[in-house]
Amino acid sequence: MNALVRYRVARVGIPCIWRRKCFSSGNEPAESNRVTPMLRHLIYKIKSTGPITVAEYMKEVLTNPVKGYYVHHDMLGEKGDFITSPEISQLFGELLGIWFVSEWMTSGKNTAFQLVELGPGRGTLTGDVLRVFSQLGSVLKNCDISVHLVEVSQKLSEIQALTLTEEKIPLERDAESLVYMKGVTKSGIPVSWYRDLKDVPKGYSFYLAHEFFDTLPVHKFQKTRQGWREVLVDIDPQVSDKLRFVLAPCTTPAEAFIQHDEQRDHVEVCPDAGVIIQELSQRIALTGGAALIADYGHDGTKTDTFRGFCGHQLHNVLIAPGTADLTADVDFSYLHRIAQGKVAALGPVEQRTFLKNMGIDIRLKVLLDKADEPSKKQQLLWGYDMLMNPQKMGERFNFFALLPHQRLHDASQERNAHQSKTPTSSIAGFDELVWQ
Repeated sequence: MNALVRYRVARVGIPCIWRRKCFSSGNEPAESNRVTPMLRHLIYKIKSTGPITVAEYMKEVLTNPVKGYYVHHDMLGEKGDFITSPEISQLFGELLGIWFVSEWMTSGKNTAFQLVELGPGRGTLTGDVLRVFSQLGSVLKNCDISVHLVEVSQKLSEIQALTLTEEKIPLERDAESLVYMKGVTKSGIPVSWYRDLKDVPKGYSFYLAHEFFDTLPVHKFQKTRQGWREVLVDIDPQVSDKLRFVLAPCTTPAEAFIQHDEQRDHVEVCPDAGVIIQELSQRIALTGGAALIADYGHDGTKTDTFRGFCGHQLHNVLIAPGTADLTADVDFSYLHRIAQGKVAALGPVEQRTFLKNMGIDIRLKVLLDKADEPSKKQQLLWGYDMLMNPQKMGERFNFFALLPHQRLHDASQERNAHQSKTPTSSIAGFDELVWQ
């Protein structure tokens, strides 16, 4: 992505399609329109090289090692800019833990496996999964488990360590190493931190990516009478410290990622997502295991989904860069195409369907029966509603899985052997099998 040729563009404004609800009205308060260190950095960069792609804009704003939003912020929770499912209810992480144990058992109970999470947030989700592993200790007692976290943010990795590790055992740190931090979880499982998935040891692994793919940089394209033109970020000629969108005057390299039969007039493509899916697919095809991806997205139908969040509110993506989270919906149809042939892909399945298939109603009843305080019961019911309500997270988020082809072949044979009037999938959480 860094090798993309920079194009100086004609000063053409973006058509009205851009003025959608995911952007603020433009009447931002003066304090939100301030000149941030990231804005100064971007203005200098654009003056030096010309307008930049939306993908490069996202990459700089989110992961720049000096000024990046993810690098120096704890953006999660009530005091942050957004809140995720693991922070809302323990039900979410526990059911994902059960999914991994179910897959491990069905696939032959390997003597060892790695749990690898991409973008672990505060470590809450991995912590909930590990609690399930501890509760099912009698099942997993002969299995050698290790945890591997892929995290670019030093700030978040420290928070993850506080969440997961045993305080009495000091962390090992080596900023120059591919494994920049090591420790031991509270349940005695070794845990390591990496900056890149490629640095994680290859082996039988279960991969987890929750609200990870939506943060990867996207290229945006608008269909014009001259063909596809990439949307770029430029300096507003009327206001020297303000950014605006413009269209490239000619084709750009990332156009190669657009499908030849594309019917939409505006598309977002994410090459980085393709690279990661290729890496996961190759690993799973070679050594086994599975990947479970949970994110908000679509199946190749949406157009303009690029937006910002600050203080749990929608935020203009070009205002005060570096102070807000930037995100774009995941195109699961693209993930399908990349995985095709190497592994089998299931989904996307709506979150409420996946969690219901995993037994969230039964688990909720157990926890409600155990809760001795009204406030605890109220919290459980509130969390359940947030996760399952179609108007909240229930239909907004989706689950997607990558599995070895043999795993689906075995599941199909098992289903046929137990054929009934209402056959069900043998892949936990998914209500139908999708062959790739």
